[in-house]
Amino acid sequence: MAAADGETVALRTEVAALRLSVLELQRENQRLAQIASTCTCGCKENTVLPSPVASANLYGCDQEAHKGKPHESTSSVHDVSLPFDHMAMSTEKVVCNGNGGGHTDVPKIRRNRANRTGHLVGTVSHCQKRLIALKIMYFGQRFYGFASEAQTEPTVESEIFKALEKARLLVSGRKESCYSRCGRTDKGVSATGQVISLYLRSNMKDAGGNTLDEGSEIDYVRVLNKSLPRDIRVIGWCPVAADFLARFSCLGREYKYLFWKGGLDTSKMQKAASKFIGEHDFRNFCKMDATNVSNYKRHIRDFDISACDQRSNDDELWAMTIKGSAFLWHQVRCMVAVLFLIGQGLESPFVVDSLLDITKTPRKPQYTMAPELPLILRSCLFDKVSFMCSPGASQALIEHFKDEYHQYMLQAAIFYEALSCLSIPEPNSFESHQKKRNHIPLLSRQTEPSYEERTAKVKAKSAVLS
Repeated sequence: MAAADGETVALRTEVAALRLSVLELQRENQRLAQIASTCTCGCKENTVLPSPVASANLYGCDQEAHKGKPHESTSSVHDVSLPFDHMAMSTEKVVCNGNGGGHTDVPKIRRNRANRTGHLVGTVSHCQKRLIALKIMYFGQRFYGFASEAQTEPTVESEIFKALEKARLLVSGRKESCYSRCGRTDKGVSATGQVISLYLRSNMKDAGGNTLDEGSEIDYVRVLNKSLPRDIRVIGWCPVAADFLARFSCLGREYKYLFWKGGLDTSKMQKAASKFIGEHDFRNFCKMDATNVSNYKRHIRDFDISACDQRSNDDELWAMTIKGSAFLWHQVRCMVAVLFLIGQGLESPFVVDSLLDITKTPRKPQYTMAPELPLILRSCLFDKVSFMCSPGASQALIEHFKDEYHQYMLQAAIFYEALSCLSIPEPNSFESHQKKRNHIPLLSRQTEPSYEERTAKVKAKSAVLS
């Protein structure tokens, strides 16, 4: 009986302590509410930090992805409530998976005494958000590829996110916004139809749907182009469904490769290019990544080689247009390189058959890829996605591209003027014959390791490390 009385006293003491804690929290909440009411930035946010699941809902991710996830570190979030003008939130641990869901770690909190503005730098999480697809054009000459994972700056992606932050269109960090890109172009490669998707700030009261309302919505094209460098432009936008991902929702991609015809036999090149059409294993036409890629089959829908109706210095500009569902790393540039060898008469069109036959040719012969500068990601195909651009933004784009075109034409005229000052020697047929004599046939060259040999090496390395 005495033991029971002791337990009762202990429980009453604990309840009293909890009540005192509640009162202290209520007072703190009132103090924070007063601070929020005097905020001059216009944001009236709840200062209690979200739980991982609430964060997932805020960022448009799937709750189901969080079931069964450990929440060991949640106590550090719920134990402390600080006013936003004394801190900035770093939420770099939130990742959306390929199905639109994701896993969310607790946002890190870092002190930022230099920032006393009362809101998150570059983001406006208190605003309505909307999943948006953006169509982007860029001239890739000065960029180290599209993806910002590259160790070297600048990249196209890093410049886009700088502009998004400057325009305060982000409602959260990059990873929390369920960001997805359609194509990951290499260093120097350009695009006229790259597509990305992510959640952005919206003026719509009900921004969850994909109903078009250009009049009342933010003019994303105009706003972003004010902050982007001259060699990157947003050329259209479209609201998309909640399960849309630019990479996995894409039905097809189209690339274009420009080249000067010179002495190339384009009829032989077209004959060889037709052999790429259909589903094939393209492991001999790519840079193999055995660690991350196991399936090297891709489907090419069309491969056309045609003139562009543009001439210069008695030469004619041509283009290879390649359409397919998806492409491997460096696949287009590898296919083009082999076609150039065929066009020069150094290889037969039938070499494509041999390279596509992985039983006959399990190892890729060593050869140099075609240059990256003439390659363009021309378009990405989606179902029920219609990009739009306001009349004002469209007119600004036309004027911008005309101005850029004139600037490059002036540069070309300067080079042409320098060329006219030189005496151009007659073509030397001996050099052409010498090149053919020195050429080593593709199927006789040294080869790279096969896929099986690469995977065996990776497994052996993993076994040693474990």
